[in-house]
Amino acid sequence: MSQTLVSWDDYRTVLAVSKARSLAGAADLLGVNQSTVFRRLGAMEDRLGARLFERSRTGYALTAAGEEMVGLAERMSEDIVDFERRLTGQDLRPQGELRVTTNDTLVVHLLTPIFASFRKRYPEIALDVVIGNQSLNLSKRDADVAIRATGSPPETLVGRRLATIPWSVYAAESLGLERLDPVDYRSHSWIGLGDNLAGLKPGRWLTQNVGEDRIGWKINTVLGLAEAVAEGAGIGLLPCFIAHTFPNLVRLADPSEEFEGALWLLTHPDLRNTARVRVFMDHVGTEVTKRRAFIEGRAGAGASGAA
Repeated sequence: MSQTLVSWDDYRTVLAVSKARSLAGAADLLGVNQSTVFRRLGAMEDRLGARLFERSRTGYALTAAGEEMVGLAERMSEDIVDFERRLTGQDLRPQGELRVTTNDTLVVHLLTPIFASFRKRYPEIALDVVIGNQSLNLSKRDADVAIRATGSPPETLVGRRLATIPWSVYAAESLGLERLDPVDYRSHSWIGLGDNLAGLKPGRWLTQNVGEDRIGWKINTVLGLAEAVAEGAGIGLLPCFIAHTFPNLVRLADPSEEFEGALWLLTHPDLRNTARVRVFMDHVGTEVTKRRAFIEGRAGAGASGAA
């Protein structure tokens, strides 16, 4: 029987080098040492009779043959992930690891007690919570479940809208303001969201109604934005349920649908019937419903601790 020219490990090696553009980076991705990557790559090129990378001071760049191999490796990787996801979706018992992605604001002001009660109820499920404002790819299993504040969740995911998130204009008491008329928007300094969140309704509203030149401070998390507004560094748009946790903040206008958001609980269609995903989504949905009046601004801060 003739020897196979290229194995799956070879494809993985080429894919890792193309992503890292260095042998050391590829070794980290593969969990091996640098000499192993060097040896695999050299042996592979010898078998194929073709160079897969051009070596330079700036790193490893793909040749035409290398690009073709990487394209095939990416398709194979997607097929493998798809198979694993469908296989995982057949689990019947709620156990194993569950990776959840959400943002820092929701963890601090809403989700931590919900996660804690879930762990008490399902001790055989280990939670891996990934905090960040970027959207992880649930199709590639970067995460199993996403809890996001968004007005437009990806169409490739399934789940449920848990609550409306009203936003309004707030300032610290120290600024001496009680209401803010639209004609006075540009008379004040504002704190805005960073570029990564500029696409949210509040970010777009601020640019259109106040102007970039009046935004003296941008920050890339709502948690940081709330702290800055509470410090009196400027006026800002905040989710009402977050602002209500700061006793020194004053609401200067009524909430508006112009910058209203929503809280979503999402997963990939292939994972929704997985036991651990199903019980987690049921638990979070139930617990958030208990806190819905607080999230939607119809109750005081004390409602955030509902059991």
